[in-house]
Amino acid sequence: MPRVVPDQRSKFENEEFFRKLSRECEAFVATGTNLSLQFFPANYHGDQRQVPTREYVDFERETGKVYLKAPMILNGVCVMWRGWIDLQRLDGMGFLEYDDERAQQEDALAQAAFEEARRRTRDFEDRDRSHREDLEVRGQRPMQTIEVFSKYCRKDRSASCLKGGLALQSHFTESVREESQP
Repeated sequence: MPRVVPDQRSKFENEEFFRKLSRECEAFVATGTNLSLQFFPANYHGDQRQVPTREYVDFERETGKVYLKAPMILNGVCVMWRGWIDLQRLDGMGFLEYDDERAQQEDALAQAAFEEARRRTRDFEDRDRSHREDLEVRGQRPMQTIEVFSKYCRKDRSASCLKGGLALQSHFTESVREESQP
């Protein structure tokens, strides 16, 4: 399942949600949006989290404030949250901007996943077609009807169901024998 929508930039520029959050506002309180910022989440291999660089967490730009930058995927769109927090009052300002570089990376990952799914579907269809052709060459019919009937009989264990299943199976077995005889 792709993590991003097909046309991220258009969604970012046209949806009211993103338009509101792309204007600098008081740490999103005015919009009712709360974000939990993770600068570098631990990776899937369980490695240690990276320490964010000054580019992402800057205590030195202005005394008494920390400037933050955090990449994320929000509603299927790659964005970068940028803002600052006053260390005394614990309030601040922030906004979202479209992250074009990350969007291109995520689009490439989504395209690769789509192509892999398409390839696997094609492989499955090829194997299925080959299997059906092999059955036809041997003069056999797929046993789909018997399989469906036997699944039904597993639920309904009555004698009539079991007897009907045996009759159906013997009918198909007999017809396969007749077709295979020269």
